[in-house]
Amino acid sequence: MKKVLFIDRDGTLVLEPPVDYQLDSLEKLEYYPKVFQYMAKIASELDYELVMVTNQDGLGTDSFPEDTFWPAQNKVMTAFEKEGVVFSDVFIDKTFPHENAETRKPRTGLLTKYFDQEKYDLANSFVLGDRITDMELAKNLGAKGIFLSEDPELGADEIETSKQAILDCIALTSTDWEAIYEFLKLEDRVQEITRNTNETKIYIKLNLDGSGKNDIDTGLSFFDHMLDQIGRHGAMDLTIKVEGDLEVDEHHTIEDTMIALGELFNKALGNKLGIERYGFCLPMDDCLAQVAVDFGGRNWLEWEADFKREKIGDMPTEMFFHLFKSFTDGAKCNLNIKAEGTNEHHKIEGIFKAFAKAMKMAVKRDSNKMFLPSTKGML
Repeated sequence: MKKVLFIDRDGTLVLEPPVDYQLDSLEKLEYYPKVFQYMAKIASELDYELVMVTNQDGLGTDSFPEDTFWPAQNKVMTAFEKEGVVFSDVFIDKTFPHENAETRKPRTGLLTKYFDQEKYDLANSFVLGDRITDMELAKNLGAKGIFLSEDPELGADEIETSKQAILDCIALTSTDWEAIYEFLKLEDRVQEITRNTNETKIYIKLNLDGSGKNDIDTGLSFFDHMLDQIGRHGAMDLTIKVEGDLEVDEHHTIEDTMIALGELFNKALGNKLGIERYGFCLPMDDCLAQVAVDFGGRNWLEWEADFKREKIGDMPTEMFFHLFKSFTDGAKCNLNIKAEGTNEHHKIEGIFKAFAKAMKMAVKRDSNKMFLPSTKGML
C-alpha cells in the first residue's frame, strides 16, 4: 500500500501573501525557506506519493480570476519538477467557505479515491499544512498531521470538530523543512510490551523520541521516582503499569519491570541504523555518577557503587545492581556504572539521571548518517 503526503500549497510550499492571502501574481510568489532542498530529499529518498491539496477561495470568480492564478501555479509546479519533485495529483477547491462544499478542506470530497484500503496506507500518511483545517483534514482521512504553524488560529473559524481531537492527530509542529524531512525519514520508535507471569503483570509503552511524558505506577514509590528520571532526563515517553507480588517482597516487581523495559528498548531500537550507539557523567551535589552504555548486542554490567543503607524509600538497595543487570539482559547492551558520594539518595538518583542521559545520547539518530555503527556489519 502507498503512503501519501497530502501537501497544502500556500503557507507550506510557498509563503502566503500576508494581506489578502491570495497568490494572484508572480510578484507575490515567494517560496518557503529550504522547501526545495528538503522536498527534493523527500521525493528522492522516501517512499511517499506526493499530492497537492489547496483551497483557493472563489477561484474563477470576479474576486479571483483564473488568469491571475495559473501563471503563479504553473511556475510553482515547474520549479518543483526541476528539483525532481513531481506531484501525482493536484486538487484545487475553488469554493468560498460559506458554501460548505464537500470538496473544500477539511472535508474529503476531492480525495475519496485514497480511502481504498487495498491501495493506500492512510494510517501512515500525513497532511502537511499551515492551517488548523489542514490538521482536521488529517483527522478526517485517518492520517496524521504536520503543522507548519505560524498562526495556530489560522482557519479556526472553519473547523468542524473539537480542537482537541484535531490536536491529537498532529504528529509534528514545525516551520522548518529540515525538521520535517528528518521526522519523515526517521521512523517512529514507539513500542509496547505486555509481560505476565505468576508473580507480576506488566505493561510498558516506550517512545524513544518523546518529550519526557510519563505515567508510571509499579506499586513502589521510590522505584516510580527513579523510572521517572529515565523518561524526563532521557526525553522519552514512558507508560509503566505493574501489578507485582509485593506482599512477598519487592524483588520480582523490580526485576521483571527492568527485564521488560530492556527488551522494549531493544525492540524500539529496531535495526539501529544511524544511532550513536554509545553514551554520561553527571554530578549531583556530593555525588558523581558515571554511566557508559553500548547498545552493541551483548549484555554485560560493570558496577561500582556501594550503599550503606538497607533501603531508600521503599526500595531495597541490594536491588540496584540487580535491576540494571536485568535491563542489560533484556536490552542486550553493556552498562558500566560508577558512583561516589556520601548521600545515598543522591547516589542512586544520580545514577538513574546519568543512565537516562546515556540512553538519550546512545539512541539519538542522525538522518544524514543512516548506517550501522559497527565494523562487523551487525549489532
